[in-house]
Amino acid sequence: MKIAVLGAGAWGTALAISLAARHEVHLWTRNPAQCAEMSEERVNRRYLPGFPFPDAMQIDLEVAQALDQADLALVVVPTAGFRQVVRQMAELGAKMPLVWACKGFEAGTAKLPHQVVAEELGGKTPCGVLSGPSFAQEVAKGLPTALTLASHDEPFAHAMALELHSPRLRVYSSPDVVGVEVGGAVKNVMAIAAGISDGMGYGYNARAALITRGLAEIGRLGVAMGGRPETFMGLTGAGDLILTCTGDLSRNRTVGLRLARGEKLEAILGDLGHIAEGVNSAAEVVRLAQNMDVEMPITRAVCQVLFEGLPPGKAVEALLNREPRAE
Repeated sequence: MKIAVLGAGAWGTALAISLAARHEVHLWTRNPAQCAEMSEERVNRRYLPGFPFPDAMQIDLEVAQALDQADLALVVVPTAGFRQVVRQMAELGAKMPLVWACKGFEAGTAKLPHQVVAEELGGKTPCGVLSGPSFAQEVAKGLPTALTLASHDEPFAHAMALELHSPRLRVYSSPDVVGVEVGGAVKNVMAIAAGISDGMGYGYNARAALITRGLAEIGRLGVAMGGRPETFMGLTGAGDLILTCTGDLSRNRTVGLRLARGEKLEAILGDLGHIAEGVNSAAEVVRLAQNMDVEMPITRAVCQVLFEGLPPGKAVEALLNREPRAE
């Protein structure tokens, strides 16, 4: 296959490196300076340093060039830029299947990526979401990783999973697009909460409780939106949540750790150099939960810390003082 990987951040670059072992891969970046640097140095020094590109991997500045005769478009940009890229594909008349690997809700609309695709491309394009517990550095290094590819078109999900699958990058198929997307988006919010808990020194017991109750919140919202309950016990639910809440490579957990130390959100995000999707999704998740009458106290507490100036210690205290209820 020829695969156009649209988005040269850490995750897009890691997927491009991994897939280039078996496919013709074109990695697209909109940044001329980054394109020139990656083409010359054969490494993404800004977002994924230390992982040289395979010789056959191509770097493109023009999205039309990357998409030309491609068998698959794999969009790996932050959620904030997803609609623009999909719209650009529509304007170019791109007809190939589409898979996206972003995790979040669109700011302002609270729409999931599959809803954005339906609005921009209509319902005829074969498409799906690729998600699961995956740090970019480990995928680029070739360490074993398992992902899920979900599509409303089950034969397409199965076929694409087989195409992208390898011994070190195992890809499973699923028909539950909503469940996979909700799990991938909301776990980032929970990772901020886990970082706050760890940063406050509350220990492993508290972290385990937070992950467990966070999974309950994700499941409640996901089922209310039409996801399948069993999805939230799989790779894109419990698996992704555990990784993001415990791994030192988690950007969202890092945000929580630094908030617990009293640092300002703007400074934290400025230092990261990468997008922390949980910050952008938190407010949309709270709004959705309120509109759907879904109880999500951890998410609400994260939003209070992020946007309302509530000290992290006070937020944790409020959660601990909530009246116990049946599990």
